[in-house]
Amino acid sequence: MMKMIVAILHNTDGESMLQALTEAGFRVTRVATTGGFLRRGNATLLIGVDENQVPDAMQILREHSAPAIDPGQKRAAVFVLKVDQFEQI
Repeated sequence: MMKMIVAILHNTDGESMLQALTEAGFRVTRVATTGGFLRRGNATLLIGVDENQVPDAMQILREHSAPAIDPGQKRAAVFVLKVDQFEQI
């Protein structure tokens, strides 16, 4: 079963996260976004994975997020979604 990981990160983490994921063999699309989750310029990563790859991708996201400057500050919002259909056209 396919999953879509949507990771909304601080813009400063976007490039290093993208590089780490692609080096590990994940296909990633980066979209520049803004919004209320992190209240700053963000990078949104769209990562399509098989269900069994979710833990590996999540580990990379955790390892490559810069430490929070303020206590309680979040570095990313991550959603794992079920994919009903996937096609490459």
